[in-house]
Amino acid sequence: MTLLDKEPVKRVEKILKEFDSSQKVIVLNTSARTAIEAASSLGCEVGAIVKSLLFKTENFFILCLVAGDKKASQNKIKKTLNIKDASMASASDVKNITGFTIGGVSPIGHLSRIDIFIDNSLERFTSLFAAAGHPNCVFKIDFKNLQKITNGSIEKITE
Repeated sequence: MTLLDKEPVKRVEKILKEFDSSQKVIVLNTSARTAIEAASSLGCEVGAIVKSLLFKTENFFILCLVAGDKKASQNKIKKTLNIKDASMASASDVKNITGFTIGGVSPIGHLSRIDIFIDNSLERFTSLFAAAGHPNCVFKIDFKNLQKITNGSIEKITE
């Protein structure tokens, strides 16, 4: 069994292929669990790695897509949502809501419908790389198509 046969990776690949038949999941020989590891494995800038970070609020979850060289700002997320509290989701919440384990959380293919914020700082890169359901699997996409495939809202949510 290869990594492409794993259910979370297949879920991502299906959505990628439906969006654009030329899209594919890239299997890496080395880990892409963190943005730094992913950039090293891919030979790209850390900022071109899309971090998929799940935040929990009083009533719902929101997935924030952030450049690998940036830090999500809880204050900016709260202000954008006009709420009082937001915090990083627990590992079990991440698994239950997205269907992915931390290190392989993809911007697409979630088990539950999740609203998505895309940090505007990702727009500075021609090519982006996002997790594809496993720490050794990614996919390549540009900013415009990342917004289209996720239907994410472009916001300024980093420090």
